Amino acid sequence: MTDRALRYRIRCGGPWQRLLPGVYLAVTGTPTTDQRDMAGLLYAGPGSILTAAAALRRLGIRAPRVEAVDVLVPAARRRQSTGFVRVLRTTRMPEQACITGQIGFAMAARAVADAARTLKNLGEVRAVVADSVQRRWCRVAELADELRRGPVTGSAYLRQVLTEVADGIRSSAEADFRDLVKRAGLPMPMFNARLYVGKAVIAVADAWWPEAAVAAEVDSREWHLSPGDWERTLRRHARLTSHGILVLHFTPKQIRTEPAQVAAAIRAALDAARADRQSRVRALPASA
Repeated sequence: MTDRALRYRIRCGGPWQRLLPGVYLAVTGTPTTDQRDMAGLLYAGPGSILTAAAALRRLGIRAPRVEAVDVLVPAARRRQSTGFVRVLRTTRMPEQACITGQIGFAMAARAVADAARTLKNLGEVRAVVADSVQRRWCRVAELADELRRGPVTGSAYLRQVLTEVADGIRSSAEADFRDLVKRAGLPMPMFNARLYVGKAVIAVADAWWPEAAVAAEVDSREWHLSPGDWERTLRRHARLTSHGILVLHFTPKQIRTEPAQVAAAIRAALDAARADRQSRVRALPASA
């Protein structure tokens, strides 16, 4: 196609549009997600693959809505970020990738690690890591390997979140709860501790203070939308209280917006429980 013919098609009011240097969309209107992703790969060149939020979306992992389409390219390739495409040069192009049609994208551990280095909010990094691990798209060990092998720049949030996971944290809401406990100067509980009476497991507590037999549960609405979920929560609460455990329930919203009240409730429960409770429950940390 001649330059003149191309200019005619992308003229104002013409049938085509220019998305990126050398990449044109042969329709008008707002590009779809697939069209933007494909444009990013065409611009980046052969062998490039999507990563970070663009790859996470395709894997079904909840990711923050971002405008940038992140693309991995070999370090020697001369390509600059432009428009909505962010070019990430790397000496570690993945040996394996996922493919949908003609769109290639990184596997979960690499996509999560790359996303964590581009996100500017700790809560968003927590949410991405929690969703990928909870839904078994990748293992914590794989994320730790990506952290070790990848660039140090931008890795602080990922490093912090993986440290939280090592302490038993399994969700973004639990991480917010842990921060609240630290800021309030409360005793640090065991997170996701398996609680036993004899040899029987009675529950896994989101937070557990063994010296006071107090448990705290972070109840997110998204996990309690059905009557069955709600009934299971009630049975769990009854089982814990039947063994002399005081159970506190907090929502993620309360943790974010009412930290002083949440801390006061925990402190009062711990003070009261230490005075008159003796627990027959033993606990093992989440990693045991």
